[in-house]
Amino acid sequence: MVAILMAVAVNANGNDDVEQATALAGRLSARLADKVEFRKMEAEQGHDAFTLESRGGKVIIGGNNANSMAVGLNRYLNRYCQVTVSWYAGVPMELPDVLPDVPAPERITARVPQRFFLNYCTWGYTMPFWQWRDWERFIDWMALNGVNLPLAITGQEAVWYNVWTKLGMTDKQVRSYFTGPAYLPWHRMANIDGWCGPLPKEWLENQTALQQRIVERERALNMRPVLPAFAGHVPGALRELFPDADIQALGGWAGFDEQYRTYFLNSEDPLYTRIQRLFLEEQTRLFGTDHIYGIDPFNEVDPPSFEPDYLNKVSRHIYESLTAVDPDAEWLQMAWFLYYQRKDYTPERTRAMLTGVPQGKMTMLDYYCEYKEMWREHEGFYGQPFIWCYLGNFGGNTNVQGRVKEAGERIERALAECGDNLVGIGSTLEGLDVQQFPYEYILEKAWDFAKTDEQVVNELADRHAGHQDSHAREAWRLLYDNVLDITPSNFAAPLPCSYPAMDKESRTVKYNPRDLLAVWDALLAQDRATTDAMTIDLVWVGRQLLGDLFLVEKQALDKAYRQRDKEGVFTHSGLMIELLSDLDDLNSHHPHATLAHWLRQARKMGKTTEVKDYYEMNAKRLITTWGGSLNDYACRNWNGLMWNYYAKRWEIYIRNITAAILGNADFDNDSFRAAADKLQEKWVTTKDDDIVQTEIDSDVLTHSRELREKYRQQLESFSE
Repeated sequence: MVAILMAVAVNANGNDDVEQATALAGRLSARLADKVEFRKMEAEQGHDAFTLESRGGKVIIGGNNANSMAVGLNRYLNRYCQVTVSWYAGVPMELPDVLPDVPAPERITARVPQRFFLNYCTWGYTMPFWQWRDWERFIDWMALNGVNLPLAITGQEAVWYNVWTKLGMTDKQVRSYFTGPAYLPWHRMANIDGWCGPLPKEWLENQTALQQRIVERERALNMRPVLPAFAGHVPGALRELFPDADIQALGGWAGFDEQYRTYFLNSEDPLYTRIQRLFLEEQTRLFGTDHIYGIDPFNEVDPPSFEPDYLNKVSRHIYESLTAVDPDAEWLQMAWFLYYQRKDYTPERTRAMLTGVPQGKMTMLDYYCEYKEMWREHEGFYGQPFIWCYLGNFGGNTNVQGRVKEAGERIERALAECGDNLVGIGSTLEGLDVQQFPYEYILEKAWDFAKTDEQVVNELADRHAGHQDSHAREAWRLLYDNVLDITPSNFAAPLPCSYPAMDKESRTVKYNPRDLLAVWDALLAQDRATTDAMTIDLVWVGRQLLGDLFLVEKQALDKAYRQRDKEGVFTHSGLMIELLSDLDDLNSHHPHATLAHWLRQARKMGKTTEVKDYYEMNAKRLITTWGGSLNDYACRNWNGLMWNYYAKRWEIYIRNITAAILGNADFDNDSFRAAADKLQEKWVTTKDDDIVQTEIDSDVLTHSRELREKYRQQLESFSE
């Protein structure tokens, strides 16, 4: 075992930093190779650092490692080339015709040693069907933004498959214990077992090879991939093989039936240590190790006991099982459970749980700090170091949200108050098909750029426009100061993506509509919109406004029904269907705002038609009905999904209202729900060859201007 660990370390440390940074720049654009030169330098008093200057027609980027060099490269691209590097593989970088020099030398130092990124849920809401091309760009994006502690949980089912079969389980038992591919994050977090399974054998093989490439590249760019370890979650079938083992069912989760419940092996049971050793040795054989492991024994489920002594023992035994295999092991733990189950995890219980691990050997991820900083509730986690994290979105919901400016202010306060206990800054976003800026902004806070709010806005607007543009700057000033002050919440997408209900709106407008309309008008006043980032801005803001207008029309429809106003019902329902059609069209301007892209990714992963259909079903179910009580949790305002799914559900609602008013009867909610639920299940389980990306002739700026003019009266009336 020691020999394996040493081999991994030598391999990682043998990477040449300059070579890796140069390769990254070349992957972005061959033109950068003629302009940029990387040089190795010493760390700044133990802190990561980079320098940036022009000399002899070259841009010289110094860094103490490849990761710091990448941050320096990103600074050059963002600030001086006015370029945003997309985290999507299919989006090329749009460099200016002439690559500029750096007017004055810069030297920037990291404020914290650890920069964390990702969330278990991201593997479901964005990454389940990613292949190496997607991962390669994303890893480059993480390096450019200074991430050096990425969650790395791809491929762990192959490890578990080998462990469980060694312990006597059959192939069918193990693969039926796993969920479907889109639901693996919640299986990994011990929330559900078996849902949408069994997992195909080909999935395990594909993901093993993929994870090997992922961790190799992350280590080459000076990242420490956070791999999983055994947290106590075991198959229920293990009770038959080990009848004397202390295995208990955990509590129910999110309305799922009992057959999907998970099971926990008591950490004091001798079998626990055996499984931990089997898992870590097998995982290290396949993927190596950096000695840091993500372990979350009771995420959103109740432990067998809340007694402080029990919680302390669980933590201590888990840590001891780790160090028995890897003496250098460190534990990374989500603090989400302290927020989600805050009534149960009192300070006494939490202190007992966290202090079961030696101080400094457990790092807490404070998961949702833009809303609730749990380090303040629990005395800085009782001496354990922590990473301040920005969540930003739930379920990959595609609405305008993000408490950006407030998050930045909270980070500054935490850095001033916490001293060495705060060891990092990061983000725990649930999905990626959203605006990149908030996450780039948070990660930038880990470095001593010391920007004013005005500099943040102006640099952001310039790189989104691709040049200095007063209209883009005004749009982003309004977004930054007035609109992006919305705490992300569950089920948060605009009304078109939510389940219809009479006189009951789960979506509300949480900002001044006048401000968001002014943002759209400023974006539409630009002379041109040629960058990918500006396309996203136009789609993102436009669909939010049309979604808000849909809410107004829905409220007017219900009012017309109550007043028995037939003409009003026809008028408002007609406008609602028109808005859904226009939302579908607007989203077609960016591939990552389309259902077609999502489903193509899923089908491409399969080798046979049967498996391709299975992956498509998983992909469709996750973003619509989900399962349990989570219908619409991960809803997306996407082309193809809006018209082929949400609009069809709204048409049933409108038909029922129309039938009620024409028949002088009451709205039959039971009949509506039965029809809507039938539609949902049929859509999820039926392969539809007609779901393709809508083709729009006009460019996004022209099309957005047309929509603005079409709905001018309604938008301006709504915004008054």
